[in-house]
Amino acid sequence: MVFRGSPKSSRKSIRFVDELRQEVAAIFEKDCKQTPYRCIPKGEKRVLDAPRLRNDYYSNIMSWGINNILAVALGPELYLWNSEDQAVHKLLQVRGGNDWPTSVTWSEDARTLAVGYMCSNLQLWDVESSKLIRCLQGHSGRIASTAWNGHILTSGSRDKSIINHDVRAANSLASCIKRHADEVCGLKWSTEGNRLASGGNENLLYIWEASKMSSSKFLHRLSDHCAAVKALAWCPYQNNVLASGGGLSDGCIKIWNTEKGICINNIETKAQICGLEWNRHHKEILSGHGYSIRENQNKLCLWRYPSMTKVGELGNHKSRIINLCQSPDGITVISAGADETLRFWEVFGPPTAGAGSSMVSDLQGLLSFRTSLLR
Repeated sequence: MVFRGSPKSSRKSIRFVDELRQEVAAIFEKDCKQTPYRCIPKGEKRVLDAPRLRNDYYSNIMSWGINNILAVALGPELYLWNSEDQAVHKLLQVRGGNDWPTSVTWSEDARTLAVGYMCSNLQLWDVESSKLIRCLQGHSGRIASTAWNGHILTSGSRDKSIINHDVRAANSLASCIKRHADEVCGLKWSTEGNRLASGGNENLLYIWEASKMSSSKFLHRLSDHCAAVKALAWCPYQNNVLASGGGLSDGCIKIWNTEKGICINNIETKAQICGLEWNRHHKEILSGHGYSIRENQNKLCLWRYPSMTKVGELGNHKSRIINLCQSPDGITVISAGADETLRFWEVFGPPTAGAGSSMVSDLQGLLSFRTSLLR
């Protein structure tokens, strides 16, 4: 390497390069601080038509299994959509105009699909063979919520009862609980399977211990909500933390410590909460909304946890959101809307080479420009 020109001019060049490098570094550092860690999508990745999807706040008509198949009830029919090859298969159709699926839930191994009905039926389907394998008895009203915990299928009904079915046994009824004073519209087992959350149309939220459900003795009875409690979601990184969402007259997301039975955070969304989904890759929670007289109507809102500050909102539904569910890899969330569409949002993406890291890479490239300037 040989410098051309006088030593004096060389020193000026070196000082110029140093100043340029410092100026560029300052600009990039400022941009890195101002740029979000990752971008929230402005629009959906995919939209599927969902004709005859019922506009029913209390129903839970969508479930995405670990087999990567989405099950969704559209009026009297239930369809399976394969997310890998986009193949569609109609699993069942209810004859007659007075009955239709009102809850759909995959088992944990995705070998069995539980389907609850308007007229109190509860069925188990083998999806591979497209055959009905069992009918479970016990309810006398609409079954709008179901949840699996291993070989136990828990169902909640308009008859105000919660039934635990042991699907291995000939007599499947393991326990029956009658504590709610109105329809049971939300059920969710904790990740560890030791606690069950149940939400009712009488605005109550119950926490049950799996080992004591046969005695009908609850762990906590929580009465902070002012409307139906349908949306329930257990935190994936704090086992004793539960999120619950209230209906139109409430519009609040409440975060609970279920060990102590206390509300540790409360956010007023000013809109009906129809679904909640935790982000397994970042400490965030997504809420899906319906009717509102003020804001967030028909929107999806992303909240940072535990501060519950709003990260952003998205949504193009023309009517209220009915249900939310997320893909097995925890990246994509589907919203089912009363506008008869299913919208796919890649809102839960894992950490990527986002704006901040790309800034660093570009900065390193510019700093390496020093060698070229000095040649």
